[in-house]
Parts: sequence; structure tokens; C-alpha cells
Amino acid sequence: MEPSTDDPAVLKAKLQELRSEHRDLDEAIARLDAAPAEDELLMRRLKKRKLYLKDRIAAIERALEPDEYA
Repeated sequence: MEPSTDDPAVLKAKLQELRSEHRDLDEAIARLDAAPAEDELLMRRLKKRKLYLKDRIAAIERALEPDEYA
């Protein structure tokens, strides 16, 4: 969900939260990948969520960067 404010402190906190969840998903995917492939649906869902988080992280990082042409 998109943060509803442009406050850098709020955006940085959200960024930290998303990065943490992204790392957790990365670890969960690695564990599932090492185990016998029993739940492909779960693996696809985790990878899709991880990609979503990566996109959100990038969007927040762009919002936090100062405009070069401002």
C-alpha cells in the first residue's frame, strides 16, 4: 500500500519495513527451493510478493531522492 504522506521520515520507516519483509521472503524462498518441490503455488506467490516489494522499495527510494532538476 502506498504511504499517504510525503514526509521523508514516514517514507524511510516504510522503506525499512519493506526491505525487512523482502529479506524475509528471500530467505523463505531459499528454504523452499532447498526442500523438495511440493508447493509450487506457494513458491510462485512468495516470488510474486517479493517482486511487488521490490517495486514498492524502488518507488519509495525515488520519492526520497531529491529532484536533480529542481
